[in-house]
Amino acid sequence: MMKQFSAIVVLFLFPFFLCAQELYIYSEPASALPKNALGVRLFGYSYEELKEQRNLGALKLMYGITHNITVTATGTVSNHHDKMLPSNLITHTHEGTQTYYQTNEFQRGLNYPYQFNGVSIGAKYRFFSRDAQNEHFRMALTGEGSYIQTAHDEAEPTLMDDTKGYSIGWIGTYLYHHFAVSLHTGVILPGSYKETAPDFFGGDLRTKIEYGRAAFYNLSAGYLLFPSKYKSYSDVNINIYAEFVGKSYDAATITQNGDNVVPQTDLLKKGQYIDVYPGIQAIIQSNLRIDASVGLPLIGKSYVRFYPVFMFGIQRYFFL
Repeated sequence: MMKQFSAIVVLFLFPFFLCAQELYIYSEPASALPKNALGVRLFGYSYEELKEQRNLGALKLMYGITHNITVTATGTVSNHHDKMLPSNLITHTHEGTQTYYQTNEFQRGLNYPYQFNGVSIGAKYRFFSRDAQNEHFRMALTGEGSYIQTAHDEAEPTLMDDTKGYSIGWIGTYLYHHFAVSLHTGVILPGSYKETAPDFFGGDLRTKIEYGRAAFYNLSAGYLLFPSKYKSYSDVNINIYAEFVGKSYDAATITQNGDNVVPQTDLLKKGQYIDVYPGIQAIIQSNLRIDASVGLPLIGKSYVRFYPVFMFGIQRYFFL
């Protein structure tokens, strides 16, 4: 009886250790969770901004509605922003009846409180699979919507913790023996941020920032170092990854008291960059994974973070 039960478990979990090298640390593969499987992931980012440590912690829940559809929900806490925009990000002067606005660099490395940023909801639909022995190619469509209300002071949108909005995308993943490569690309349509603050000259300053629309393109590669051949579902997997994370985004559109403000700081202008995230991963008992990676600038740089960026995570699957 015990042998029969073990065989059932191995057959049920076989897709996980066949595809271990495509459980990317930063990006999502085209593969979906099995029906009624629940994934729980705790992860975070950390980097030093001058002498201040910036941290983000996240809880992500993943659930397989069918063998082709996976839904996710992610909540984040971070100390990336103050409760309101920096007071000198946008300044203005009065000359007679005219008001002149300008955007400025602001002091970095200040101490900010930890805040709950909000929640993002996502879905992935795997619409194509071509499977063979030790090889497969899969494609999926992705969508995400977030409600984030933080005082984000850069043009670049990030739905997980910086800006509310929506995204749609496409993933293609190819696996051959110990190697897997995946491309995830799409667009981000961010929402806006509004706040009202007292004006030094009297009255109120009503500020609105509409963040730049963006295109993202993540290329990820993973290689299974160990084991060379599976003997049981309890085999420990060691995978290495190289992930290239890129984004191109438009300049922010800013108004204050109804007047347009032209971005004059790089933080609010359009930009593009590609970062590289080398990483390592251990999978224990086929359903507990531990990740670690570090992000470095490759082409250009992002203004929403300093480098290097350290990423870590732990994830477990529950089969309902």
